[in-house]
Amino acid sequence: MSAQADLRGDRQSELWRSLEGVNDPELDEPVTEMGFVERAEVLADGSVAIDFRLPTYWCSPNFAFLMLDGMRQALDALSWSPAYRIRLHDHMFAEEVNRGVEAGKTFGQIFGELAGDEDIAGLRETFARKAYLRRQEAMLLGLRKQGLTDREILGMDLLAYDTARLEGEEAIKQKPRYREALLLRWPGRRPTEPVFITWEGSPIPPEALGAYLAELRSVRINMEFNGALCRGLKTTRYKELEVVDGEPTLVDFILDRVAPRDCASRPAHS
Repeated sequence: MSAQADLRGDRQSELWRSLEGVNDPELDEPVTEMGFVERAEVLADGSVAIDFRLPTYWCSPNFAFLMLDGMRQALDALSWSPAYRIRLHDHMFAEEVNRGVEAGKTFGQIFGELAGDEDIAGLRETFARKAYLRRQEAMLLGLRKQGLTDREILGMDLLAYDTARLEGEEAIKQKPRYREALLLRWPGRRPTEPVFITWEGSPIPPEALGAYLAELRSVRINMEFNGALCRGLKTTRYKELEVVDGEPTLVDFILDRVAPRDCASRPAHS
C-alpha cells in the first residue's frame, strides 16, 4: 500500500472517530450509531463528503440543524483542515439547511421567519441536561452494583471517580461521557469536589438518592423510547428497494403510511 493510501486511510479513521462524537441531541446517542450517516468519505484530494439522512421527511428542522452543526464543528477540528461538503437528504427543508450550513449561518439566519421564536440556545441546554442526567444515572447504578454505599458514591470526587472500576456495558460506556458532561456543565470544578451533583449544582443527600434515581429513570425511559421509535421509523422508511439502471435505490414510501409526527417533531420535554 502506498504512503498516499496509508494517509487517506488514517484520515478516514479520524473522520469516523470525529463523527462518533456528534450526538442526536434528543437521544444522546451518536449519529453514527443511529445510522443517520450514510456516507463519510475522504476523497482523493483530501476533502470530505458527508451524506446524512433522518428517520422521516418531517423531522424537526431544529434537530436537523443541531446535528449538522455538530458535524460542522467536528469537521472543522480535523487535523488536516479539509474542505468539506455536508448534505442532508430526503427532508422537507434539506435545501435550506444544506445551503445555510455550508455558508456558516445560524438557525435563525437559515430559516428567518420560519424559525419564529425558536430558542436554539435553550434547546441545546434542554438536551444537554437530559444527556447529563442519563449518563449520571448509569454511573450511579453502576457504582451501586459494585457494592458501594450511597454515601460512598455521593462522596466520591473526580480523582476517585477516574480510578473506579465498573462492570457492565452501559456503565463502562457512560463513564467518560458523564465526566465530559460534568466538566462541560461545570468547567471550573476542582478534582477534590464531589462528582455527583444535580444539574443545578446542588449536592445529593444520600437519604434522597432513591427518589433522585426515580427521576433519572423517567428521563432515561423517555429517551430510550424515542430512540427505539427513531430507529424503527428509519428502518421502515428505507426497507424497500427499487432497482434503477441495474443499481439498488432506496425508496421513500413512508409518506403514505406514517402520520407527520416522529421522534423529532414533538416538543422537547425537560
